[in-house]
Amino acid sequence: MRPIDTARRGGSARRAPRVFAAAALAAALTFTAAACGPEDDGASGEPSASAARTADGKITIPDDLKDRLKEHGIDLDKWRGGEWRNWDKDTWLREAKDYVNPVIEDLWNPDRMREADKPPENPVANDISGDAGVTDPTPVPVRAAHLATPYHDNAPASGKLLFDGPEGSMVCSATVVQDPARPGRSNMVWTAGHCVHAGKNGGWYRNIAFVPSYNDSGLTGAGLENASREQVAPYGVWWGQWAQTSEQWIDQGASTGGQGAPYDFAVLQVAPEKGSTGKSLEETVGSALPVDFDAPAVPEIDSMTATGYPAAPPFDGQSALRCTDRPGRLAVFQDQPTMYRIGCTMTGGSSGGGWIAKGQDGKPALVSNTSIGPVTAGWLAGPRLGQEAKGVYDSVSKKYAGR
Repeated sequence: MRPIDTARRGGSARRAPRVFAAAALAAALTFTAAACGPEDDGASGEPSASAARTADGKITIPDDLKDRLKEHGIDLDKWRGGEWRNWDKDTWLREAKDYVNPVIEDLWNPDRMREADKPPENPVANDISGDAGVTDPTPVPVRAAHLATPYHDNAPASGKLLFDGPEGSMVCSATVVQDPARPGRSNMVWTAGHCVHAGKNGGWYRNIAFVPSYNDSGLTGAGLENASREQVAPYGVWWGQWAQTSEQWIDQGASTGGQGAPYDFAVLQVAPEKGSTGKSLEETVGSALPVDFDAPAVPEIDSMTATGYPAAPPFDGQSALRCTDRPGRLAVFQDQPTMYRIGCTMTGGSSGGGWIAKGQDGKPALVSNTSIGPVTAGWLAGPRLGQEAKGVYDSVSKKYAGR
């Protein structure tokens, strides 16, 4: 969740759904290097023709692909040795075609997962009383409730997103969603745009990985400190191979003021860190939610449930929580789409977590994701998912169709 600051307002007219794609060159950097990467222009997302699969399902990086990475100043050996921590302007890649996310096996060990507790935003003011447009009264805060354990029994599609930014290891929340190109075998994850890209003043975050049912049994204190990787990540760690967010988020998104918030969504294609097991993410966790891009209008929705791993005080990012409330409307900018808003006391770290409601067919579906909220943590707002969001979703699905 990105707290908003109304001292900074602005926006542009709604634009056609041109989307930005991020081709992640998945490389297992242990004793040997392995990867799956795009063509030179970053548009096709197809593996290099000269790449060869090993017995464990990984793809060996050929010399020509290593050379292309070096053209962007990225040497895999140096990257593995810590060069990914270089956030110089020329090193922090912003454009879609230049995005890389080499897998570094065991980078996300239990200690590093536990210590990653910084949401990708800064606390700001929460007064939005002067905003124009359709805004319903501020909702009454709904106290976030702990998800019953094991989390997998109650929200099997939910999990925690881990990534690195200039200020250190960071966290968001995310949800496994269905892939229309691979029914029953999805590797797609839904989250917020600001959980993968820093917006107009930055570029793509690094080491992006999804942990479904993180800390499934709800361990706390010493129990969590001594937990094994299997306890913290019972369904494995899944690295982003491909990521897309909206043009509006990349062009306008900011950590203050709510800029880009109505378009603050992203979709990932992920793969298991340790190589293929023959099972997709959906098959591994046993669940994937449909996405409804034409959900009923606010007055027709009785309730929405937001789930996430809030990490900003008073929470610590180790537990899954949720809020259920009847949604209202929030217009951050008059010339941009109205957002959903619910009462909820979850804080930063819950960003990207799925919002579930009855879709057009009356069945549970993902209809939004946590985007912004005030520093006082009394409510959350999420984007209405329309044609821009569907364009992102369909594009990510098509990139890996048939694989």
